[in-house]
Amino acid sequence: MGKYSKEDILRIAKEENVSFIRLMFTDLLGTIKNVEIPFSQLEKALDNKIMFDGSSIEGFVRIEESDMYLYPDLDSWVIFPWEPEKGKVARLICDIYMPDGTPFAGDPRGILKKVLKEAEEMGFSAMNVGPEPEFFLFKTDENGEPTLNLNDNGAYFDLAPVDLGENCRRDIVMTLDSMGFEVEASHHEVAPGQHEIDFKYANAVRTADNIQTFKLVVKTIARKYNLHATFMPKPLFGVNGSGMHTHLSLFKGKENAFYDPNDPLGLSETAKYFTAGILKHARALTAITNPTINSYKRLVPGFEAPVYVAWSPKNRSPLIRVPASRGLSTRIEVRHPDPSSNPYLALAVLLKAGLDGIKTKAELPAPIDRNIYIMDEEERKNKGIVDLPANLREAIQELLQDEVILSALGEHAVENFVEAKKIEWDMYRTQVHHWEREQYMKFY
Repeated sequence: MGKYSKEDILRIAKEENVSFIRLMFTDLLGTIKNVEIPFSQLEKALDNKIMFDGSSIEGFVRIEESDMYLYPDLDSWVIFPWEPEKGKVARLICDIYMPDGTPFAGDPRGILKKVLKEAEEMGFSAMNVGPEPEFFLFKTDENGEPTLNLNDNGAYFDLAPVDLGENCRRDIVMTLDSMGFEVEASHHEVAPGQHEIDFKYANAVRTADNIQTFKLVVKTIARKYNLHATFMPKPLFGVNGSGMHTHLSLFKGKENAFYDPNDPLGLSETAKYFTAGILKHARALTAITNPTINSYKRLVPGFEAPVYVAWSPKNRSPLIRVPASRGLSTRIEVRHPDPSSNPYLALAVLLKAGLDGIKTKAELPAPIDRNIYIMDEEERKNKGIVDLPANLREAIQELLQDEVILSALGEHAVENFVEAKKIEWDMYRTQVHHWEREQYMKFY
């Protein structure tokens, strides 16, 4: 994304004949929302004068305090490359403010910025983040509704004609490229119909913006091919689910704070403390990084998803892996987040956990360089390896007991998020599922 002034945006919008502008933001559960305005209202929007009803948005405010303002991030300006019949459409990603000019405490983007401010006060100029969001492509029916029919039967790194999603994926990549993304790789993933497109790392806020934009582009382009793209973590039983492995590093100016050339692993004390902090808070922050009932269908042994709280510079079975690159590319890879998470909140709690590790000089346990999946329970216990929560209810209980992670989110976000997730859990818990009828109707 470029650097833009108010005058730049007004000029470009006029020159490019932009008809509509989407003022986009994200609700507490990670859903993209927008207020669309005509070109005639753009200057008003750039002056932070567009108001909306916050009481209608999940996790925002009550009806008595509904007026809220959209403050566009000018550097998020982009014109969508698809050509609607009614004219070109551009977007601006916005922060949410109250009528008195103060940031809204429940704005996910604002929550991430608050934790980044804490990191800045500790001497870190940036947290760079490289995400790997995976997704499935399903065929749609004659009404455009998704079916359970996959688009292909490809496997890891397959190509056409086995990988029938290749053309759709290339179109997604070209669209992203035209919008300013630097796409580094795209390929078929392990499961049939599963795909991954990796784009270059950026600072935490821009990366969260990019994840939301990425989801929108993937879903939009898939529709052109009569396909439905889903970021649901585990849409199918018996195959790998979709994760969003997240690469993290802290910087002090142009220096990677995670790198130490004199350490046997090339990791600084800061990197070790940060990693220890994430391990320390892993069970609590899972409620945010894996926020749906379905998330925990992915976090089971046997499908390459991490289940155990451990780290390693070598193997991929623990929660955290340290990729081999060093120097400016030194980073850790946190492997349990999935793409159903709100990226702003997920990055906020990961950063908060890491910063707590640095503040408290948390001790990093010994690395686990064996395949944890083949260890029995007693061996894992002897090595101090605990499990991630087994379901959303357990994860929420862990979250509510962790003051550090709660403080990152703030009282407003915690109250509304937990309430929504308790409702989700109760709806799931009281529903009678197809599996139960198959197992019990005839037997009992």
